Amino acid sequence: MPEVGVPVLSLDRVSYRYPAAARAAVAALDLEVGAGELVVLAGASGSGKSTLLRAACGLVPHFHGGEFTGELVVAGRSTREAGPAELAVSVGFVAQEPESQVISTTVAAELGLPLELRGHSSTSRARAVEEVALALAIEPLLDRTTDTLSGGELQRVAIGAALVTRPPLLLLDEPTSQLDPVAGDELIGLLRRLNEEWGVTIILGEHRLERCLAAADRVLALERGGLVFDGPPESFGSFASERAPELLTPGMRMFELAGRPERPVGVKRGRELFGGPGAAPAARPEPRPGDPGRPAAALSVRGLAVELGGTVGGPRRVLDGIDLELLPGEVVALVGPNGAGKSTLLRALAGVLDPSEGSVRAVAGCALLTQRPDDYFVRERVGDELPGEAGRLAIEVAGLDIATERDPRDLSGGERQRLALAIALAGRGAGGSPPGLICLDEPTRGLDRRRKAALASWLTSLARRGAAVLVATHDVEFAASFADRVALLARGRVLADGAALEVLGGGWYFATEVARISDGAAITPEQGAEILRSGPRLAEVGGR
Repeated sequence: MPEVGVPVLSLDRVSYRYPAAARAAVAALDLEVGAGELVVLAGASGSGKSTLLRAACGLVPHFHGGEFTGELVVAGRSTREAGPAELAVSVGFVAQEPESQVISTTVAAELGLPLELRGHSSTSRARAVEEVALALAIEPLLDRTTDTLSGGELQRVAIGAALVTRPPLLLLDEPTSQLDPVAGDELIGLLRRLNEEWGVTIILGEHRLERCLAAADRVLALERGGLVFDGPPESFGSFASERAPELLTPGMRMFELAGRPERPVGVKRGRELFGGPGAAPAARPEPRPGDPGRPAAALSVRGLAVELGGTVGGPRRVLDGIDLELLPGEVVALVGPNGAGKSTLLRALAGVLDPSEGSVRAVAGCALLTQRPDDYFVRERVGDELPGEAGRLAIEVAGLDIATERDPRDLSGGERQRLALAIALAGRGAGGSPPGLICLDEPTRGLDRRRKAALASWLTSLARRGAAVLVATHDVEFAASFADRVALLARGRVLADGAALEVLGGGWYFATEVARISDGAAITPEQGAEILRSGPRLAEVGGR
């Protein structure tokens, strides 16, 4: 393990441009990261975060090609001479798309593979696999085949494979993007422990900064490939307010909207500044009573059960007795822990999976966007993926500003997500009539707050045109921004289904940052700011 403070990563005037790209992804970067630091890497989609992490493990330029200038040294080795295979001894890397990294048949084999390749004994491998599985709460998955895992489960397996060799430098690109709130908090806690107790240097690229800022020693922010901030988390809020408001956490944004100067890092400091629940909480809407004159349901699910294989011992029941109804114009968020069955439910609604029991009725059809955007790409040019006027409109609605000559696989994670979204809905939500039901599975992976707001606005506009929209997401902040209702799925069943404020405002984990700061009085920065502006607090902070 490198001595604390000694640079484990050094960049000297590093610039890189992908093949056929119009501009450099990173430009003239000068940077040193010392051993033992936990660094959060912030920036909008396409700012260069993923490229910097790929360069730090040798994938750029050895795998991606393109033009590379400057000098990048990792653990004493220049990436000009050492590629990903040579650097793997010192660097663990988890990409935005864990499905592209997982290659073994079972989870246990995937976790043990890096150790096997390094010649570890069977005893050493068994101990290390068990420890990392316990640390990431994936021990029950060890006998599962990797092709049956949910996106969040797959993400934790990829993280485990990167951690199992205990590398001195760990690079993670959006590691919580597909994790439920419980697993996300546990991962950040694990990373902090690895950093403090084992001296692992960690560079963490994230859009959900509210999850990780409080754990960081240092924050780096990129903009169009250049470094625009390098400092402690406590100074980041002031920078973001002035230069990059889209990077503010929900808690920071709440105080900004209220005209307050504080930019709290983390819930604990936010609660101290917010004060007690003196103002009345926002009204919690009651569920709408049955109305014989209401329109026919866009989606009606009764007693749905789905069984899937992939475990020792045969098929397992993933969904069990699901009842769900969506009306035209409703926008509903589907939340729940990893492995709850959210993706399975969406695939069953779209007809991709056959029910074992029960019925699904989507009167006017269903459009489905799955978790893996690369599955939608079959051509080598963006323009060929979305030709004609329908394609142009879809690109416009998805908020894409990219050359049609670009290869979809060279886009940033957020750009690929938006392109897949455009492909899924081309000719439906972009210019034509949307289908009766639109299902999106974790659509915010790789999206910054500005793009999430645009996506929420788009979903709302589709609902206004008569579509029912169902979004499976682990991003409770995103859910709070658009959902009329929130359904909580766990253990294959719908456990709760109610107004967004009721479901996202009253819990510990499935609650927004603003809800935790305000003790459930609000779930969005706008609602919290209204309470802050209402006057002095009347009571001390209470605990739930």
